[in-house]
Amino acid sequence: MDKKNYIGEIPLFKGLTEKQLEKLSDIGLNCAFKKSDTVFSDGEDADGFHVLQSGRVKIFKLSYEGREQILHIINAGEPFGEAPVFAGEKFPAYAEALEDSGTIFFPRAPFIELINNDPLIAMNMLAILSQRLKRFTQLVENLSLKEVPQRLAAYLLYSGEVEEGHDNFELNIAKGQLASILGTIPETLSRILSKMVNQDLIRVQGRTIKLINKKGLEELSSGERVLA
Repeated sequence: MDKKNYIGEIPLFKGLTEKQLEKLSDIGLNCAFKKSDTVFSDGEDADGFHVLQSGRVKIFKLSYEGREQILHIINAGEPFGEAPVFAGEKFPAYAEALEDSGTIFFPRAPFIELINNDPLIAMNMLAILSQRLKRFTQLVENLSLKEVPQRLAAYLLYSGEVEEGHDNFELNIAKGQLASILGTIPETLSRILSKMVNQDLIRVQGRTIKLINKKGLEELSSGERVLA
């Protein structure tokens, strides 16, 4: 698939006209990153944003002690680094390739000029940006107000709904990375997963997770239920 057609399939730009997609394609730059390459760093000027074409990228923060907190795992078709671009600010986190990855990079200056001349492109992006804001708001709530079993239940429900759209989905990150997202350690995560299996909430086979009792997971996520 050529760059213009790929851009047209990205949710961020879906529904735009051929002319609009052509303009986006003209300013979009193909970039390649090896596994562990830094895409951008916390505090760098936000000189543009990326849309992931292939591979996976993690967005994370580092504490003063060097502890990593993963905020989000970016999959193909998702934009990242877009929010600070509009405000002319610095990137608020790190982005690192989890595997060999390809992106389309939209430099800030020509992109801002493009949406100034054609505001409908920006309108198309608002829904996706709103969803991203809601997702990070929920993440902050989960990390600050909920216990680890509640966070994990919420994550599994979200993954089943969004990533695959049904009750079976593939866990596409390592358990250590998932533990980081949830603000815990791998050993604690493994114990909680085992308890969920024993209580017939989920079934785990390798990286495949089946949500057996979604109502029970919802009750656990909300705090109505406690793991024994």
